[in-house]
Amino acid sequence: MAKAIMLQGTGSDVGKTVLVAGLCRAAKKRGLNVRPFKPQNMSNNAAVADIPGDKRPGGGEIGRGQWLQALACGVRPTVHMNPVLLKPQSDIGSQVVVQGKVFGEARARDYQAMKVGLMDAVLDSWAKVGEGADLVIVEGAGSPAEINLRSRDIANMGFATRANVPVVLVGDIDRGGVIASVAGTHLILPEEDRRMVEGYIINKFRGDVSLFDDGIKAIENFTGWRCFGVVPWLKAAARLPAEDSVVLERLASGGKRALKVAVPMLARIANFDDLDPLKAEPQVEVVFVPPGQRLPADAGLVIIPGSKSTIGDLIKFRENGWDRDLAAHRKRGGHVVGICGGYQMLGRMVRDPDGIEGSVRETEGLGLLDIETVMEPEKTVRNSSARSVQFDLPLDGYEIHLGRTTGPDTARPSAIINGVEDGAVSADGKVIGTYLHGLFSADAFRAAYLESLGVKGGGVDYRAEVEKALDEVAAELEAHLDCDAIFGLAR
Repeated sequence: MAKAIMLQGTGSDVGKTVLVAGLCRAAKKRGLNVRPFKPQNMSNNAAVADIPGDKRPGGGEIGRGQWLQALACGVRPTVHMNPVLLKPQSDIGSQVVVQGKVFGEARARDYQAMKVGLMDAVLDSWAKVGEGADLVIVEGAGSPAEINLRSRDIANMGFATRANVPVVLVGDIDRGGVIASVAGTHLILPEEDRRMVEGYIINKFRGDVSLFDDGIKAIENFTGWRCFGVVPWLKAAARLPAEDSVVLERLASGGKRALKVAVPMLARIANFDDLDPLKAEPQVEVVFVPPGQRLPADAGLVIIPGSKSTIGDLIKFRENGWDRDLAAHRKRGGHVVGICGGYQMLGRMVRDPDGIEGSVRETEGLGLLDIETVMEPEKTVRNSSARSVQFDLPLDGYEIHLGRTTGPDTARPSAIINGVEDGAVSADGKVIGTYLHGLFSADAFRAAYLESLGVKGGGVDYRAEVEKALDEVAAELEAHLDCDAIFGLAR
């Protein structure tokens, strides 16, 4: 079994995912065969991953964060890197994906009981992910200080104690109160869990690091834990795909540019990193529009992203008045792209006869495409080799969706995926729907599509930009953390 270390946070969104990705890349650059692991993740931003033993590549789901970390390691993602994935479908319930496949659905309280049995799957994946590796870097979820959940925990100390993995705590100074959050975690943890913590990292520092010297001394006095370093605000991290929708409003590309792209922030938005390549374009301004705000009238393009709850999000879309904004946008000659759930919303009707998504069995769509979608139990999960029909250019992406879409406008497909027609296009060519995630990552297609909207692409090699950003994050961590000491903790 490979040696391992684990990063846990004083709370959610403290930067664990990026730090693990950066440490994975730093370890790789040191010549180590490294793997990522996250026992339990909660995200509707999913990625396609290999199921070891399955002859077909892809076929399973993991969180996009672990996909990014696998990229940092230079290895293909597998379902064992994230054995339990929760995909929220409502405020109180989630779809549960275990080792890449849908296991069932559970309300929050029911899931707590379910977790006891899921530890076996976590430990099974843990044994498999370390095969042939020198080092595994583990990411926790939320905070280990949630002691009300400790007895059935599989994500933080419950896993760390079972697998005997040393822990480094991560605190976020940008949100304030970092001394209290680190010291408070020390105070609250049971002694068994406290012994697993070897020290801590202060993340997202702005300004003169020496100003926090007294803070480090204070934390040491309260906890006895050592500080492995203070990480500055990582500008390169903004060029990496984000996993959590809580960061969407601060992810929009800034400044007035030639093309404004409006993206409604759906309640169950999924795979919003489809927009990242557009954000990287110098002439494109991406604006995420929160509920309660109008879609901007000066947007040249509206993109409706994926959704984990198409019918529910479609109902809220109307409640926000976005359907009226979208109709006005079309009257002005505006362009629209719908991806996955967004594609389904563009049709005349979405039906869910088996109640797969919830209690609402059907609702009218936005009517911009002459199609309708019927939800079906079997989920499509696969990497896809495709080609744009409009531009005859290659597309490499992936599909993760429920439902079958039919109708007259599918006679004008947007793409050919694995030899099969996909999507639909309106008669005037300005409304495009597709099930293909990742289509804007194809540089030639992205440039051609922007040019069709009157915008010159910036010649961005998006995948190279992500690799460069990972290298920059790793370099920053090597400069500001005692990486020798952190890697030396592994056992």
